[in-house]
Amino acid sequence: MKRNILVMGASRGIGLAVAQFYHAHGDNVISVSRTPSKIGQWIEADISYIAGIQKVLDATSHLTIDALLYMGGIWEENAFTQDYNFERSPHCETQNIININQIAPIELVKGLLPSLRKSENPRVIFIGATSGLDISTTSEVAYSASKFGLRGAVHSLRIGYKNEGIGFTTINPGLVGTDEVLADIHSGEFAGLIPIPLEDVVRTVDFVMQSNINTDIGDITLTQKYTT
Repeated sequence: MKRNILVMGASRGIGLAVAQFYHAHGDNVISVSRTPSKIGQWIEADISYIAGIQKVLDATSHLTIDALLYMGGIWEENAFTQDYNFERSPHCETQNIININQIAPIELVKGLLPSLRKSENPRVIFIGATSGLDISTTSEVAYSASKFGLRGAVHSLRIGYKNEGIGFTTINPGLVGTDEVLADIHSGEFAGLIPIPLEDVVRTVDFVMQSNINTDIGDITLTQKYTT
């Protein structure tokens, strides 16, 4: 059966790969991003602002939404490199990271609940990060705070809506082999890094999507390796 799948951050990276996967499988993909996406129906929206969030909700309010796949996320300038400097990170950067990584997902879920309730097996999947886990070894303050907060929000959603059949899952990957990460590896930025294949993240998303409505899947963690 053809599903309506809303993919946030669908113009590049994980979001683009996920959108391409479900579009190729015949689902109705609704792609949301600031920059153009050629996959499915594209909604141009900047969800760092409430107007952008509302634009997405208005454009999809008439639909049954079978899945919200929140695949977007941002981090500080020079994050995950030796050039990252917490003390030089401006307030606007911190605010933007929190808005996109934490506030936007919460507000989108709130607005999409009526559409999700119409689905036979509704799923909401977020891309978190190992930076949001207790085992985190990263020093990016705003990014880590946003991902910790996202996991907390998803945990509360699972409790609050456990009897409504809506599945809430957070996938927490380390460094994934997106074009940006592969370029950094090529430049020598991440010596010895073996990134998580992008295909593995897509397969993880699809594992959750294919799971039975009665199967509750909370956190899934994927970590990268380094050569010795």
